[in-house]
Amino acid sequence: MTLTKDELLKAPADEYMNEAQLAFFRQLLEDLRQETMDNIEAAKQQLASPPEMNDEADRASYEEESRLALRIVDRERRLLPKIDAAMKRIANGDYGYCLESGEPIGILRLLARPTAELCAEVKALNERKELNFRH
Repeated sequence: MTLTKDELLKAPADEYMNEAQLAFFRQLLEDLRQETMDNIEAAKQQLASPPEMNDEADRASYEEESRLALRIVDRERRLLPKIDAAMKRIANGDYGYCLESGEPIGILRLLARPTAELCAEVKALNERKELNFRH
């Protein structure tokens, strides 16, 4: 039996990343992977069948929609390896723990971003370092 989101959120801290929680996130990642693949396919279909364009306004509108579809495909395409990496971390027993500090990432963060590799503290620190490095 798979946990519900409410059950997951109410679980005690000492049950962090037990089999039931890992099964929940495995299913969440599988669903995310399928949704991502569906989004890519839908965008490809949209790009493959351009509508009849009778004037410049139609052409401009179609070009803007195509640009947006290409951006979506690119973003979704980059998400797939992250999903696969998260699935490997589940298989290895590393899922839910920060790759740098080893600390728990946290259920709330994983619900918001199931492909998260870093806890919020390390991620924020890395972003500050990046920001300082650029300036």
